Formats: sequence, C-alpha cells, structure tokens
Amino acid sequence: MLDYQNYINELFEDTVDSFSVMNPHTREKIGELPTCNEEQMKQAIEKADQAFKQTKSMTSHERSEILDRASEIIAENKTLFAETMAKESAKPLKFVEAEVDRTVETFKFSAIEARKLEGETIRLDAAPNGEGRDAYTIYQPVGVIGAITPFNFPINLVSHKVGPAIGTGNTIIVKPAKKTPLSSFLLREAVIQAGFPEDGFQVITGDGSTLGKVLLESEAVKKITFTGSPEVGKKLKEDAGLKKMTLELGNNSAVYVDTTQKDRVEDIAGKAVVGAYAFNGQVCISTQRIYVHEDIAESFVEEFKKQTVNLKYGDPLDKETDVSALIDEESQMRILDWLKEAEEQGAKIVTGGKKHEYGIEPTVVVDVPKEAKILSEEVFGPVVIINTVKNGEQALMEMNDTKYGLSAGIFTQNLSQAITFGHELDVGQVLVNDLPTLRFDHMPYGGRNDSGYGFEGVKYAMKGMVNRKFISLNYTF
Repeated sequence: MLDYQNYINELFEDTVDSFSVMNPHTREKIGELPTCNEEQMKQAIEKADQAFKQTKSMTSHERSEILDRASEIIAENKTLFAETMAKESAKPLKFVEAEVDRTVETFKFSAIEARKLEGETIRLDAAPNGEGRDAYTIYQPVGVIGAITPFNFPINLVSHKVGPAIGTGNTIIVKPAKKTPLSSFLLREAVIQAGFPEDGFQVITGDGSTLGKVLLESEAVKKITFTGSPEVGKKLKEDAGLKKMTLELGNNSAVYVDTTQKDRVEDIAGKAVVGAYAFNGQVCISTQRIYVHEDIAESFVEEFKKQTVNLKYGDPLDKETDVSALIDEESQMRILDWLKEAEEQGAKIVTGGKKHEYGIEPTVVVDVPKEAKILSEEVFGPVVIINTVKNGEQALMEMNDTKYGLSAGIFTQNLSQAITFGHELDVGQVLVNDLPTLRFDHMPYGGRNDSGYGFEGVKYAMKGMVNRKFISLNYTF
C-alpha cells in the first residue's frame, strides 16, 4: 500500500495553517492538508538542489529502471489511485481508471526515452579550417524543476512533468491544485518506493500565488512547467526571467464535420459526445465547438441530442456514471451565467442548460453568435456548441477565429480538404477523422497563442528539461 501520511505530517510540523480537501460530488470533507508557507517552499528547493547532486550522476539505465518500477507500483495500486481521484475531483470512475492506465504508460514512455536521450555528431570539416576535429553534443539536466499542476488530470498531467524530469536526471517540486492534491502525494510515494531520492520529488501544498512566487524567485529553480489558465500563465512568464518555461494553457477545441460524412453521422456524434462530456467537459482539449456542413447539420444535431440525453448523471464511484458534479460551485454558476447570456444574444439551447445537483445537465447549444462567451472563451464544463456552416472555407475561418490554438479536428473523406485543414488550422495539433480531444502520451503536445508555448509529450518535454552542450576534440594538436 502507498501511505503518504508520514510525509504530510512532516509538512504539518512547520505550519499551523491548513485547508480542507472536499469531495465535489457530496461536498464532504475527505482530507486536511497543510497550507505550506514561503519558508517551507524555500526549504523544499534547498533539499531538491542538494538531491540534484545525486540525480544528475545517475546513469540513464538507473533512471529508466526507477521509472519502470514506478509504473509497476502505480499499476499495482490502480484501485487506490482511481478511488482517490474520483473522490477529490468527482471524475467518474471509468475516466479515472483510464487516467491511471495512461499514467502507467507515461512512466513507461519516460523509462524508454531516458535511455534514448542523446546528442548528435557535428561535421566541423564542413567549414573552412574545421578539419582535424571531432565534435558532438550532449544533454545535461538543468537542476530543480518547479511544476504547477491543475485539478482536472490529478496524476497524468503531473506524471507528464515528473516522468521526464526523472528521466533527464533533474529533481522536481510539484505544487498541485488545492482541490486535487491527494493523488500527487500517492504518485510521490510510488516514485520514492521505486528508488528515487526522497528529496528529489517533493509535493508542497498551499496557495498557488504564494508558493509560485518562491519558485520564480529562486535561482536554484531552473525551469517552471505550468498547466492552467492563460491569465496565470502570462503572469508566470512575466516574472520568470531567464528560467526555462513550458506553458500549457486554455483552449476551446473545434471540429468540422463535412458533407462527405453524411453516412457516418451517428458514429461521429457518438464520438463527439464522449469527447465533449468526458469529465463534464473539464478538459483543456474538450470538444467545445462543432461546425457541421449545412447539408447534414439537422441530422447531426438530432443524433447528438439523442446520445446526450442518454448520459447518466451520478456518483463518480459508480462505473455506470457518465457525468457528475463540477469541481466547485463557482464553476457551476459561471457556466449557467454564460448560457443565459448566450440565449439573450440569440443562441438556442437544444437540451440541458440547467443546474443538476452540484453539476450541470449536458448541454447542446446551436446558433451561437461570435460574441457569446460560450463560443469565444473556454467553457470548461459540459457545454457543446453546434453551429452550421456552408462549406469548408467558412468552417476553417470560424475555427481559426479564436485567441486559442491547442487542438482541432476535421471529419472528412476528402483528402485535399484534410491536408488543407492540416496546414491552415492555427493550432498545435490537427486530428483528421478524430476528435481534438484525442491525446497519446508520447505525441508532441503544445499550443499557440493563448494556449501557451513549449511542448509536452514525454520525449518533447525532456528536451525542455536539459541543457545542450557542444564538445569539440582537436585530434591533430
């Protein structure tokens, strides 16, 4: 069993303040954690900096073995991880179980890439007077990495920072979301049990702005990796100075369904329903905007509505549950306000749009004007917009009419149109005949504009956690 209580007790020794972790579905308290202060974060950084002397000397084989063992420990404790996440986030069990499986894969990919990270040889004799020299590059770990993580994927988005950090020989301090910190403690225990130095991976809980400020100001912290809102990401970037930084920020993913898919409406609508309402739409690549060719728009909306109303609201610990409570009341009220505003602006709610216990009924909205927040902003809730377009050119224009740029998709049997969208969509990932919600843990994953910059995906995250060094050997001297 993974038991993090001793570690939490140590954190409590240095602080008198605490906060409650609540179950969003029942609004019951499930834990009490320390509100760590600035001095505690400074101590954590100092410990991580000392541990770096050990981790940077580990061979790639040793790092890989630790990551492999960690993946096995996580798999062995799948039920514990899943139930913990379901309670602290209200994410339905079917989705948290899949998240645990993905976390196992993320650590496995990290173990593989830890052995493969290598530089290149440089032909210096390609330049005048360069003969007689062999040259190559190597990668070296940067040091302490500060990771600030969100509530919606409590272990897999953490693992996308932890796995690459360990694989490259760095140490890492995780500041998890206050709403979902328990699974981060579990993840730490798995990694420590796997053989990683205790001070090499620390979890520090408390106020994000307070603790984040310490990470930014510390010279020992060489990189910040953040997943969260554009507003916070921009502030971090302003204050980061010369630190390396990866920002995974907001989005309002769009997909186009063209007329060549008229015989596949039922199947595509079914996929889109899952992509839109998985974890109640609280996913940064959740399918939020759907543009459908006018020839099939009516049938698509009918099919999408039919499958939406069949979703089951319930206890996250029930494997039959599809949707559940939102993370907090503030999110619930904000989304209801945005829906009301959209109706006043001319949008029509096809189904849903009402409060349901601590959640919101899965909602489908059509004829949404550009100025509506549910179209232009990131809803981060169970709301899908389906707007009709005349052709692919209009769809492309509408899809690019956003301040975000993370993922987008297109369903088409027209190869030319697929390639055109692949080139012209202003996003980091284009999925042809798949939803923008699709993500594999080893693929490059990053956004543009207000969706951030830098890439995750294990191999790509590792390249952002190392320094490249050039070495030349003059063998004629």
